[in-house]
This record gives sequence, C-alpha cells and structure tokens, in this order.
Amino acid sequence: AVKMSAPTMEERKACWGARDELWQCMDKHAEDDTKCKELRLAFEARCPQQWVKYFDKRRDFLKYKKMLETEGYHPPEAAGKS
Repeated sequence: AVKMSAPTMEERKACWGARDELWQCMDKHAEDDTKCKELRLAFEARCPQQWVKYFDKRRDFLKYKKMLETEGYHPPEAAGKS
C-alpha cells in the first residue's frame, strides 16, 4: 500500500473546492450523477481516496438529516410496543 503523505493546504483547498462544486451540481440536478461526471472525476482526482469515501458518507448523512428535517421522522407502524 502506498503511504499517503498529509495533503498540503493547497491540496486541501483544491479538494474542498472540488467537493463543493460537485455537491452544488448534485443539488442542482437532484443527485443526477450523469450531469456531474466531470466534477466527480475532478473531486476524485484532487482528494485522497479516504477523503472521497468520507465525504460521500457525509453527504449521504446530510441528505438523510435534511430529509428528516423537511419530511419529519415517521417511525414504522410495525414497531412493536414494549
């Protein structure tokens, strides 16, 4: 395995910038990846792979949280009452 050195400030900025552009694109196109392919590639090229994984998870989490805030949480009816 290749040991990755910590990204420099410049590299971090490039990564965050690429992430923000990708996320804005995804927001604009209702998560349609095909519309944001180039930004996705740029994001993956500019960020360390573990960051890509982390940010993808984080985005899913934030989307989920937002959905809960806008639609409210509806517990499944089938949950047995203890």
